[in-house]
Amino acid sequence: MTEQSTATTPVIVVGVGPEEVDSALAFAAEEAIRARCGLHLVHAVHVSPPGPENPLLTAVDVEKWGREVLGLAVKRAEDMVDGAVPVTHELHRGAPVHVLVEAGRAARMVVLEHRHLSRLSRIVNRTVAGGVAARLAVPVVAVPSGWTPTDGPKVVVAGVDVPERSDEVLRTAVAEAHARGASLKVVHAWSWPAYDAEATSYGDERRRWSERSRAEVRAALDRLGDESVAMEADVEVHPGRVIEAILGAAEGADLLVIGRHDPLVPVGSHIGPVARAVLREAACPVLLANPRPHRAVYHP
Repeated sequence: MTEQSTATTPVIVVGVGPEEVDSALAFAAEEAIRARCGLHLVHAVHVSPPGPENPLLTAVDVEKWGREVLGLAVKRAEDMVDGAVPVTHELHRGAPVHVLVEAGRAARMVVLEHRHLSRLSRIVNRTVAGGVAARLAVPVVAVPSGWTPTDGPKVVVAGVDVPERSDEVLRTAVAEAHARGASLKVVHAWSWPAYDAEATSYGDERRRWSERSRAEVRAALDRLGDESVAMEADVEVHPGRVIEAILGAAEGADLLVIGRHDPLVPVGSHIGPVARAVLREAACPVLLANPRPHRAVYHP
């Protein structure tokens, strides 16, 4: 069953799961109103073969339940946008990753909600967010359950791994910061060979590595061609683990932008260990950007 708009303007797609998706809807509704585009809710119902665990559950029952879940989400979305943008919806049979990938190919953005789960649950749950992000070129945003939009100054954080290969991640972060009227913070973590902690040159060596790393990030910002961004961006460089550096810098942020594929790895293989860890732990919405160049424009 499909009930969707025939408009050609890219919409923001929201994946509706069996549990509450209010945080994802709140983020997507704000984005749709800002971008003046439609909001499209997608729900996948997966019908398992009859067996001892579901002897009485039929495909008709599953689809009816799915339609009810989707209907409640549509009502919440309509209340959030209050007529400012159209809300459409779509129900499909099939695996969630496949359904959302197909629905999101021509989207402006795909928004999903994620929960901080036990280790075992993460292994099962991450396949949806990770699977969708690994297969789409458009931005995929994971919104943690319980997140709500904040008042006050807006901040967009970009997590940069290798500055020389971060142009698209930075370009996406800059666009998101401009769209929100937010300041931009860029964080990069570096590590150096083990040194003797008693060596007198330790402090000097650390400063040299920090200065070099900061210069590499500034050079990446300069390549974007936006002088105001290069001058105004807050650049943080840290020795140590990149995951802790990114999560620390993103505390209280409105959005965290990170890359989801290493450019040297074929698209569709994985989202990467850093992206997985940040997605699992972040308290703010995480935009998984495609570090490969693409033609889509996400903000007017």
